[in-house]
Amino acid sequence: MKNRLTASSSALPDQPRKMRQVFGLFDLFPLSISSIGPVFSVAATGGVMAADAGWWALPAIAGLAVPFVIASFVFRLLNRHFPNAGASYHWSSRVMGKTVSQYQAWILILAYFFSIPPIAIPAASYTLALVAPSYHPSNVATILVTVFWVIFAAVPLLLGSKPTAHITKAFFILEMVSLLGFAVLGLTRLHATSVGIHFGAVPVGGMLVVAVVAATILDGWEIDSYAAEESAKPRKDPGLSGIIGALLALVFYAILYPLMFAETPMRLLAASTDSDPLALWAQRVLPSAHWVILVPILASTAGGLWLTTYILTRALYSMGRENLIPESFGRLSKRQVPHFATVAVLGLVLVIVSIQLFVASLGNFFSLVLSAAGFFLLAEFFFDILTAITFLTVGHRKLPDVQIQPHQHRWLLAGAIFSATIMGALLVAFFIYGPQAIGAGIDQTLVVLLLAGLIFVVVTMRRVKRIHIFDGNDSELID
Repeated sequence: MKNRLTASSSALPDQPRKMRQVFGLFDLFPLSISSIGPVFSVAATGGVMAADAGWWALPAIAGLAVPFVIASFVFRLLNRHFPNAGASYHWSSRVMGKTVSQYQAWILILAYFFSIPPIAIPAASYTLALVAPSYHPSNVATILVTVFWVIFAAVPLLLGSKPTAHITKAFFILEMVSLLGFAVLGLTRLHATSVGIHFGAVPVGGMLVVAVVAATILDGWEIDSYAAEESAKPRKDPGLSGIIGALLALVFYAILYPLMFAETPMRLLAASTDSDPLALWAQRVLPSAHWVILVPILASTAGGLWLTTYILTRALYSMGRENLIPESFGRLSKRQVPHFATVAVLGLVLVIVSIQLFVASLGNFFSLVLSAAGFFLLAEFFFDILTAITFLTVGHRKLPDVQIQPHQHRWLLAGAIFSATIMGALLVAFFIYGPQAIGAGIDQTLVVLLLAGLIFVVVTMRRVKRIHIFDGNDSELID
């Protein structure tokens, strides 16, 4: 690869050499599951999916779940060979080369940053609904509570890896207990609250849009890849915990979505695109105390807020370390965390949220832009799959530090090709059906952002001089 960079494990001056390797497997898989935020995901997307595809949303989710589960095995393979805080960004630089890697960096930044404000505002809304259910909050009240949650998210991230893991575990336990409780309650009340199953005609466009939206509920488990440099066994545990997270997410969705659809009239769910479909379901199965659903939703939302930020800050740290973006993003605090990246990301989130709430004209624009998160998340995974396909075919032959026997990964290669085909087709289909589901202008917005990535590559082309290869003391690599 003619644009391959020089590898180096040297650190930037004035920073600790590397992050603390403290995560074990039982730290990583709660991170993977909580980052998905199953309860928040259902609350955030259930109404949209019901409106776009009705009962057909379920096969649409299942259809996208297959390539995402395959992707979790792909991530494990790449983690075992190239553990790095930059994960996707680093893998493509090692396998695909400088140009592709820098374009993927742009996609990665958009995918995860666009995912954070749509979590921050609901965190405030659920909090206000829980503590003051009859209060109609003003924009000032909403932004103040949003500031609280942003600060709350920043605290564990700035304190270090272990505090982040411990706080996440507490929220993870609450969410898992709540999921189990509502699943049992829904099953026991099914005979009394069932509204019947009516699929109707196949809404092809709606199903395709739902599949892209589903990217926002099927991702998150990949957080362990970005935690590789903080893992005690960076070649073994990251990837494995991601597979656990991806599979468990499917179990949760396979229970919650069908129960919610079966026990709540579809017309009510479809009308709840701006509210909470889980609350509607809770009113039917637990009419005397339906407010309790807000507790697990809030826990799930809050966890998703700091864990999505975690993913982005680790990626930015890797990019800053290699000077793709300003070096400040690649510096570590005394607690060995990327403090500047954390403060910069959450600070910008507050700016965007404030604009959404207080500037009506720009707020509509930012709402349209942020609705593209699912598209860019899907694009990010698409690039990762392409990296794996290249690695499993020709890429490894041009990497002198990597030994791999392709015949051992024939099924994974076939699955990766299948996944790339599905994801690529959905990305194209989104341009056709996206405007009717999201709004006019989404296609033009996507094109502008994709072309801006080319400008980003040109501007940063000469900035990266060498790749930082993580020197973890893990056990031997076994193919």
